[in-house]
Amino acid sequence: MKVIGVEIGGTKLQATLADADSLEVIGSLRETIVPAKGAEGIRHQLEAMIRSLQSQYDVDAMGIGFGGPLDAKTGIITTSHQVEGWDQFPLADWCRERFGLPTVIRNDCDTAALAEATLGAGKGRQSSFYVTVGSGIGGGYVVDGKLMGTGRPAFAEIGHLRPGVLHSEATNTVEAESSGFGIMAEVRHILQGIASEEQADDYWELVNCCDGNIDVLTTKNIADAATNGNGIACAVLHDAVETLGWAIAQMITLMAPEVVVIGGGVSLMPEKLFLTPLKENVATYVFPPLAKSYEIVRADLGEAVVVQGALLLAKQSLA
Repeated sequence: MKVIGVEIGGTKLQATLADADSLEVIGSLRETIVPAKGAEGIRHQLEAMIRSLQSQYDVDAMGIGFGGPLDAKTGIITTSHQVEGWDQFPLADWCRERFGLPTVIRNDCDTAALAEATLGAGKGRQSSFYVTVGSGIGGGYVVDGKLMGTGRPAFAEIGHLRPGVLHSEATNTVEAESSGFGIMAEVRHILQGIASEEQADDYWELVNCCDGNIDVLTTKNIADAATNGNGIACAVLHDAVETLGWAIAQMITLMAPEVVVIGGGVSLMPEKLFLTPLKENVATYVFPPLAKSYEIVRADLGEAVVVQGALLLAKQSLA
């Protein structure tokens, strides 16, 4: 039997054909998404890719990791925050009609969580919580090889915790402070609010690294500056990592996973800026009886993680 795994993101579209038993890859296709063409443009690209893979082998099922919120029961997309035209689109039914394939759809973070728990850094553990820290922050929880909460409107959304009772607005979240976008926004806010003569060296280091246009300042710029001891960058990263550590500690206290797997672009910062202080903050805030019951590790599977999770979804659907 053969299965197809698909990743539909905001910038890339990937499809992989694999053996259903071994998940050995037979063929892969990747295309860049053009956001201006909207969801319809992505569907045209996807149709061509799936038809190409189906022309090589008989395919038995397909799994999709989608970059946005959706209803896992119905396979209907709620929305996409990157590409217009996905609102309430019945993607699972569309795939079944177009390709004649049983199709399972989960959001990309849940799909990555399944891959890391089964094939990556969480392999061999009964329970694994995956946190992706990139432009946003998402979570996924896997127990005994199964994604938890797939029948609920939302589950394991650690990025949408409010960091304390004073944060009453829905936008005052862990994601808003600790994601890549949150870190960049806070540094830009600080730079806009101070005169150049204040914190002069720190100010100019950050302004100069983006050629004076702070709107294009990146998390890599900020991490590089923090590595050099830039006070503004260090302070913002300190607060961001502390908030994320607090959130992970609350999750451990409630769900007690054996391993917490951290993925996403922000997690690739040097250990002294991110992973080491993150572990220290989790240890500070976690429920003491659980203090030595978990590990926090970096993700293993890299860019292929969502596609590998989608292949697993397809494989599980055949069981």
